[in-house]
Amino acid sequence: MYLVEFQHERKALIDAQVRTDRLQLLFRQTVFSVLGSFLAAVMLSWLCWSRIDHALVFGWLMPLGASTALRVALLVTYFRSPVVRRTPECWELKYWLTLVLSATIWGLGALALMRSDDLLIQALVLLFTVGMSVSAVSCYSAYRSMTIVSIGLVLLPCSLWLLFQQGTMQVGMALPSLVFASFVITATRRLSEAMETAFRLTREMEHARDIANQAAQTDELTGMKNRRAFFHHAEQTYAHGKRNRQPISALMLDIDHFKRINDSYGHQAGDQVLRQIGVVISECAKEGDICGRLGGEEFALLLIDTSLIAAEVRAEQLRQTISRLCCDHGEVITASIGVASMGAEGQSVHALLNDADKALFRAKAQGRNQTALA
Repeated sequence: MYLVEFQHERKALIDAQVRTDRLQLLFRQTVFSVLGSFLAAVMLSWLCWSRIDHALVFGWLMPLGASTALRVALLVTYFRSPVVRRTPECWELKYWLTLVLSATIWGLGALALMRSDDLLIQALVLLFTVGMSVSAVSCYSAYRSMTIVSIGLVLLPCSLWLLFQQGTMQVGMALPSLVFASFVITATRRLSEAMETAFRLTREMEHARDIANQAAQTDELTGMKNRRAFFHHAEQTYAHGKRNRQPISALMLDIDHFKRINDSYGHQAGDQVLRQIGVVISECAKEGDICGRLGGEEFALLLIDTSLIAAEVRAEQLRQTISRLCCDHGEVITASIGVASMGAEGQSVHALLNDADKALFRAKAQGRNQTALA
């Protein structure tokens, strides 16, 4: 049951990440195309300037310019927003609205330029609308639905208009454009699926790597850091505390008579004790502290910004909490703890833990179930 729930959660997380990846690609791909669509309209108007009504041109370019400005503002706002806010839930609908608005204005404007008595203008307008459709494939490749809607709003009005004209030339231009649109729509499905597969594989590989890294640093029994991971993080924390002149203390903990528990009640009982001790230690650790199982029944904690006196208090609280644990075999569990604090400037984290380890041996030699200071 747990494995099934984990797989569902992992799939949902990857789905959300893939959706976010698609959104990021969409915004990156359309940075230059937003202005490009307006410049294409300006160029088409310039080519047709001497053959069409100038009021019609301005009546097209003005709303198109406004929609372009709106899309530019959307892009700027997106890239200025924090990365955590760049989510599909926040931006997809906004992008859809600006896209539909701009494509509708483009398609209707191009249709308005069509003149039934001017074959040259018809050819120019159709050429530009086909070009806009091609650019839509590259701009919205991550979103097949956007590609289809964009092509439909920009190319279809002019193509259908030509299709219902009387001349064979117009019909001859319309049919290839419609065939082209059908091929593009088919190709976008494959492209979109391929891109989503690539995004998904990338995210799945990242998750697999994270799981492997986590497994390599985690003690399988207790879920705490293993020896290697503990020392790796402890060295970084120690160096950071030393630079910032923060007091750092270390605790070394050993379960009393652990071998007797294993010998008397079996390794399952011993494993239960280790797991319970791991939970207690993890709950004792504060933010910034490092804790781990070094091996066998030995645990260690590195306490950041903690003096020797404060560390002794926390060690005693930890020891008393352990002594109150209830196990299936009914035997009282106790632990001995050694406490040390950062000393000379040249001291290393290994030296600090060695001091705590010496104090631990003294605590065990003095009768166990007690805390000793280095």
